Amino acid sequence: MSAPKHRKVDSENRSFKERWESDYFFVNHNGKPLCLVCSQMLAVCKEYNVRRHYISLHEKAYAQYTGELRTAIIKDLRSKQSKPGTVRKPGTANDTAAIKASFIICDEIVKRKQLFADVAVIKECAIKMARAFGNEEMAAKFNMVSLQPQTVARHISAMHQQIKQKLHTHIKNCCYFSLALDENVNVGGTGLMIFFIRTIDDNFNVSEDFLKCVSSPKNKKEEELLNDVKSIVMEYGGFEKCTSIITDGTKSMTSKHLGLSGLLKKEGIECAVLHCIIHEECLLGSLLNMSDVMDIVIKISNFIKEQKVTKKKFKPFLEEIDAAEGDFSLHNNVCWTNVGKCLYKFFSLRKEIYLFLKEKNYDPVLTESFSNAEFLSSLAFLTDLTHYLHFLKKNLEEKDQPITQLYSHISVFSNKLMLLKLNLISNDLTYFESCNELYKEFEECSIFLDFSKFGEKIEILIENFNERFKDFSKMNSSFKMYNNPLTTDIISEKREYHLELCDLQSDLFFATREEMGVSFFRQLPKEKYCNLRDLALRVTSMFGSTYLCEKALSELNNLKSIYRNSISNQTLQEILHLSITNFKLDFDELVS
Repeated sequence: MSAPKHRKVDSENRSFKERWESDYFFVNHNGKPLCLVCSQMLAVCKEYNVRRHYISLHEKAYAQYTGELRTAIIKDLRSKQSKPGTVRKPGTANDTAAIKASFIICDEIVKRKQLFADVAVIKECAIKMARAFGNEEMAAKFNMVSLQPQTVARHISAMHQQIKQKLHTHIKNCCYFSLALDENVNVGGTGLMIFFIRTIDDNFNVSEDFLKCVSSPKNKKEEELLNDVKSIVMEYGGFEKCTSIITDGTKSMTSKHLGLSGLLKKEGIECAVLHCIIHEECLLGSLLNMSDVMDIVIKISNFIKEQKVTKKKFKPFLEEIDAAEGDFSLHNNVCWTNVGKCLYKFFSLRKEIYLFLKEKNYDPVLTESFSNAEFLSSLAFLTDLTHYLHFLKKNLEEKDQPITQLYSHISVFSNKLMLLKLNLISNDLTYFESCNELYKEFEECSIFLDFSKFGEKIEILIENFNERFKDFSKMNSSFKMYNNPLTTDIISEKREYHLELCDLQSDLFFATREEMGVSFFRQLPKEKYCNLRDLALRVTSMFGSTYLCEKALSELNNLKSIYRNSISNQTLQEILHLSITNFKLDFDELVS
């Protein structure tokens, strides 16, 4: 890659403009702009910088003076400036402190997700507090802190560049890394593919971070996605260092021939592609074709909320709706945060909701859904299924767990699905609480509900999970050896590990170790157990949790709600990265 071209200020022929003296209280001092008010000298003759300095620091005090009075003030300031030792170059104590304070406040704004326009209030409050304590000197220092929206945007960009540089260096120095890809919608409503990275160094220090975002329009071809992935991987060491790619399991990822996994294999690239990021709306909506049930639930729930119902029995339900407010009122292609809890409350209040809708003369078709056995059966099944999916998703989100633990959660859930299918086929509702409750309710009226038809829905889910996690089976042996190398069957493992496993299992020091996973492999001498350590480094480098992806999704939804279309997508991505990164900002470096 060719090095980026940097702008050269000297080649832009910038010169001091005489009108800056009357407009902005600046004079020419050895070819550089010097402020007559605060004696600060700017590094570049650029009107934007001069005007910004004047507006942010001095306009309130001097804008009222015009004509001859303004000329007299400038003359007086000039006479004071002619005294020796009054020129203050950039980087003096007050100036540096003001810039540092501005960066610190911008960092807090990002963390607290405040609008840029609200930042000015912080400065005004600080000045008023200082004056309330009778400290005009401190008030003047607070007034020097620039917190204009444009300044905030520039500072956020600078902070983001520092974090990006730290991350870039970190990745370059790592042993292995893995990627996670999750598709979302940006502030403008267009598709956005978010990349995350997990790295590990030779001492088993692990780090996870946001990497970058790329546009992902609906008509984007799978080959373009492949090129995005290849570009990122090659930038940081190639597929020799990339141990796995975690995706959200969309068609562009899972298609046998045209999906990301298939295209990588077509190019001869061996890299495990695992689809561990689970979006319930995709599984229950498009996959199981049950979005019609959720549509009714959403419409009725929003109607109840709009009515500002104060009845005590509705309070828990409304609390769950409020908890999911960012997503619950949206369409089915948006992640249903807390959908399981909302459905459970909705189902348990179905009789009360029916009476309430009748009282309010709500849409008769939707109201009568509550006396429709077909709808109620689907609602009960969906409620129970989301209950199980919710627990799986929570298990996958467990922070700092290894991929072997994630695989264990998936294996357990797959076994549960098989059991649930067998139960449903025989209409055994032992493990379907809502379905069982509804069945008994209708049984009292001599109506016998048949839930066996939902067995095929479970079968579809089983097939989807088998396809999603088929690459896990190839790593099963490695996972077992990673979990407990002291008891693994040596002969069943690859030959490259045989001698090292013999030594390890015969070593009394390691045989008595209680540690497992990273804690265990970190103790192995590099020279003696190089292959086993390398295996452990590879396995540990793989994403074992969807925590970072879910956190970013939550942050992005919050940011979209707060900023809507008030900031660019680039700034939105910068804020998103700063919100979730583990790297610490160096404010002194930013100021310098």
